[in-house]
Amino acid sequence: MSDLNNLFQFLEESRDGMVDLQRKLNCIPALSPENGGSGELKKAEALLVWLKEQGFTEIEVIKAPDTRVESGVRPNIVVTIPGQEKEKRIWIMSHLDIVPPGELNLWESDPYSIVEKDGRIYGRGVEDNQQGLTASVFTALAFLKKGIKPKNTLKLLFVADEETASKYGIVYLLKKQGFFQKGDWFLVPDGGRKDGTMLEVAEKSVLWVNFHTIGKQCHASTPEQGINAFVAASDLVTRLFGLKNIYPQKDPLFDPPVSTFTPTRKESNVPNINTIPGDDVFSMDMRILPSLSVDEVLGKIDELCREVEKGYGVTINREIVQRVESEPTKADAPLVKAMREVVKSVYGVEAQPVGIGGGTVGAYLRNEGYDTVVWAKIDETAHMPNEYCILENCIGDAKVIAALSLKY
Repeated sequence: MSDLNNLFQFLEESRDGMVDLQRKLNCIPALSPENGGSGELKKAEALLVWLKEQGFTEIEVIKAPDTRVESGVRPNIVVTIPGQEKEKRIWIMSHLDIVPPGELNLWESDPYSIVEKDGRIYGRGVEDNQQGLTASVFTALAFLKKGIKPKNTLKLLFVADEETASKYGIVYLLKKQGFFQKGDWFLVPDGGRKDGTMLEVAEKSVLWVNFHTIGKQCHASTPEQGINAFVAASDLVTRLFGLKNIYPQKDPLFDPPVSTFTPTRKESNVPNINTIPGDDVFSMDMRILPSLSVDEVLGKIDELCREVEKGYGVTINREIVQRVESEPTKADAPLVKAMREVVKSVYGVEAQPVGIGGGTVGAYLRNEGYDTVVWAKIDETAHMPNEYCILENCIGDAKVIAALSLKY
């Protein structure tokens, strides 16, 4: 039996182990402080115990200081499987943190207790990003247990803080001199399509902005004595939503092919009905095509804010929560070609390089000159109620990682 068939056989026999690992991790809510949690440390500790039990020995933990969490640190884990050659290293990067479950009444089960049904496992984080984490871990375990070496060194990287700007995850690691090396390849199993045909090689610029509108509070029966911040903010929301008409440019590499300007979070203002709010806060999520200047868009946003200030007598402050601009990985890069080959060999489909609007940790890597592909075969249930992972996808994705690591 060939080495690749040996690896595949191990992975096909690991179904129960994959469910067990997902169950161990799912019950530990790894939420960032921004999302009301205490970080990833407890989940990381559970993963470290499991890794050591399985026989992994080359493990490194890099702790990013964060005074907002009780432990004071946000953990990043590296697992190394030495390769036959030393020319390059292949990194498989997934993330430890998750998002909150949202409205619990929309869930059909406890989001922090795995339910296995009809070939799927349900729970918060099982697809985003524990499918990728589990697939990469069991690929490495297959090499370890079968005594097979990958062609080049295989590095598994489990980062913190992916869901909230990556300051304590990949951004922190990229600042460590010599941690990554020129020529390293990065596969991020954290995005894709149901048929596995999407190789994400480019991302729109991500711009998250909070808008704080300040007016004058008063009794609702005498609105003329105040300045209604909610009304002014509502006008601003409408104007900002209209940015899609101001910037209608299209790029067929991306899906959707246009920039998006989406109002999202609305904070509570006054607690009672009969008070005119003097303060109002809302947020916008903007995904801007790389061909557009983010500075130009911000200039237009400021222009719209000034117009609303003048029209209503309010003051508007904006706060940039996240701004990420990314260089693309070339569609004909060696990593892209390799991924197209191994995806076809495992799934029998022709994967194509595309650009997306969703931000991933890949953007930070590309900006530092590293070829990076974001890929997985997923049903795209991330951040939804009743999030699920298809077990056959977890096994199949592990096979893709194994084929990539063995040949390249």
